[in-house]
Amino acid sequence: MNLNYYTLEASSAATGSQGGMQSMLVMVIYLAVIFGAMYFLLIRPQRKKQKEEKKMRENLMVGDEIITIGGIYGRVISLKEDTIVIESNSDHSKLTVARWALQTNLTVHDDTASK
Repeated sequence: MNLNYYTLEASSAATGSQGGMQSMLVMVIYLAVIFGAMYFLLIRPQRKKQKEEKKMRENLMVGDEIITIGGIYGRVISLKEDTIVIESNSDHSKLTVARWALQTNLTVHDDTASK
């Protein structure tokens, strides 16, 4: 009788060990699904938007109508590596603005329209 008790206890310990491994595996899979969902819902769209903004800023040309992140409407007068000089629409004053401060290019170019 004593022998059966120890055999039963050893088999239940092995089953408990397998159950612990299964629950850990389920938890790891659950975390992987959560991180995957966060990547596709948050990180990937943000990177796509950043690439589009970078492309828009690189394809900027003299004469383009733009809006800065501060809400200033203007026309590009000159381009430099990190800055652009714009002329405001109302009083034709010239402003030097950082390139990263460009929000929207209102001018539609032929190469973007053909795509």
